[in-house]
Amino acid sequence: MYSIKDTNIVVSHYGPEVKAPRRYDLRIKDMPADEKPREKLLKYGPGALSASELLAVVLGTGTKKEGVLEMTNRILREYGDRTVIGNIDAKELSKTLDVPLIKAVQIVACGELGKRYFEKKEGTNMIIRSARDVFEYAKDMRDLPKEHLRGLYLNAHHKIVRDEVISIGTINSSIIHPREVFKPGIEFGAVAVVLVHNHPSGVATPSQADVDITKQLVEAGKIVGIHLVDHVIVARDSFASVEVDYQ
Repeated sequence: MYSIKDTNIVVSHYGPEVKAPRRYDLRIKDMPADEKPREKLLKYGPGALSASELLAVVLGTGTKKEGVLEMTNRILREYGDRTVIGNIDAKELSKTLDVPLIKAVQIVACGELGKRYFEKKEGTNMIIRSARDVFEYAKDMRDLPKEHLRGLYLNAHHKIVRDEVISIGTINSSIIHPREVFKPGIEFGAVAVVLVHNHPSGVATPSQADVDITKQLVEAGKIVGIHLVDHVIVARDSFASVEVDYQ
C-alpha cells in the first residue's frame, strides 16, 4: 500500500522498433450515407460514434495525404485519446501528430471545452493506493504502440487531482526532464505523484534505465516537496513496480 509523505534522461531502451502493418481506412466519400460520421450522429446521436468518428466530425476534413477518418484512426491508435485531448499546446501537438496546425488547434479547443465542463469530476472518486490500482486505472495505455509516460498526481487522501501525459516517445525510448514531471504537481497542489509508463514490447520488467531515472526523480521530488510514491510499468497483461527506495 502506498504511504504519502508530506538534465534530460532516457526512460528506457528495450528492443528494436517494430513497424506495425499498414492499415487501410475507408474514406468518408466511399462510405454508405448512413455510416458517415456526421449523418450517423444526426440519426443515432453521438453515443453511436466511435472516438475516431467523433474526432472526424470535429476536424471535418482530412489532408491531401490522408482522409479525415484515416487521420483520426492513426492519431488515436498511435497516441491514445487521453494524450490527444489532454494536450494544450497546439504547435507541439501539430508536430507530434503530424497534422496541420489548424487541425491541432481544433483538437486543443475541443479538449479545453471538455475539461472546463468535466475536469472537476476527473479522479474525484479515484483513489490510488497500490500498483494494482495504477494498472487498473491506466488500462488505456496497455495497447499503445508508442511509449507514454504519465503522472498521476495525488492529494493527501490518495485521490487523483491531475492526470498528465508527461512525454511520448518512440517504441523504444522516451526522453524527459524532472521539471516536466513535477511542474503539474506544483500547479495543482499535489503532495505526491505516481509515474506510470507502458512497455509496447509487452514485457513489464523495468529496465536499468527505468531504475536510474526513478532514483533521480525520487531525489528531485524531495527537493520540491512532492513525494514520488511509485513508478509503475504496464504491459498488455502485466505490470511491475520499479524497485527503488521511495522513502
